[in-house]
Amino acid sequence: MYHQLSDCFEVASSPEKTWAFFSQAENLPKITPPWLKFTLVDCPKIQLHTQLNYTIRWAGVPIKWKTLIIDWQPPIKFIDLQIRGPYHLWHHQHTFTPTPNGVLCTDRVIYKLPVPIMRMIVYPLIVKPQLLEIFRFRRKVIAENLGWVRAIQEDVEVQTL
Repeated sequence: MYHQLSDCFEVASSPEKTWAFFSQAENLPKITPPWLKFTLVDCPKIQLHTQLNYTIRWAGVPIKWKTLIIDWQPPIKFIDLQIRGPYHLWHHQHTFTPTPNGVLCTDRVIYKLPVPIMRMIVYPLIVKPQLLEIFRFRRKVIAENLGWVRAIQEDVEVQTL
């Protein structure tokens, strides 16, 4: 079963400043809740075909995660794809659309958990609520760094595809 997580909000920032914030790997720990203990293994310059290696801790267990930048269109869009990690699929598209008041930031994540027991039991009880919490935290920190304008979506949304 595939799921889609989406979020859309406007920040009071220029397209250049917004892109600069999202295209710096060192900002990833900032936009990740502290309880995940996000650690970058390396801090490469993000561009097309960059591989990002990091670890998170989930329920105290360290999980290695590697993503690959598969689309890079400054300052409009980029996509990261998990090539190793906790999901069967994690495809995260980030888009940035200039507005009269700043930049519209849109996230769309298509994901699938790896094993049936995870999909049936752990997902609704733990994984989905944690993903919502992670992306709510992310929205808050992005707004603090780039300037909040307004939510386009009232809240982060998850739906089954």
